[in-house]
Amino acid sequence: MKCKCPRCGKAWLFHHYIEQVDQCPACHEPLAYYRVGLFLPLVVITVIVNIIGFVMLGMELGGHSNPLIYLYVLVPLSVIVPLLILPSAKGGLIGLMWANGWSDEQDR
Repeated sequence: MKCKCPRCGKAWLFHHYIEQVDQCPACHEPLAYYRVGLFLPLVVITVIVNIIGFVMLGMELGGHSNPLIYLYVLVPLSVIVPLLILPSAKGGLIGLMWANGWSDEQDR
């Protein structure tokens, strides 16, 4: 979740925003084998739907049922929050795959 190498914890896991490195520059751990693929959007969408659902529930129970308030709060929230949690979610999933030896490819 810290976006660092799961083996040494020193080097960054990504080149840019979420572009994964093929090999750790510090400990030379091969990380190209661990691709999260379509599991990352599933996790991020699940988290975002829960966050937005709780915000909508809180707004509805608080008496703020004006549609413009939903528009002004939920549209920016649904754009900004996924962009903020995407690198940490990808780092966490890569760390989980590395710890368990999982891969998205079948062994041939």
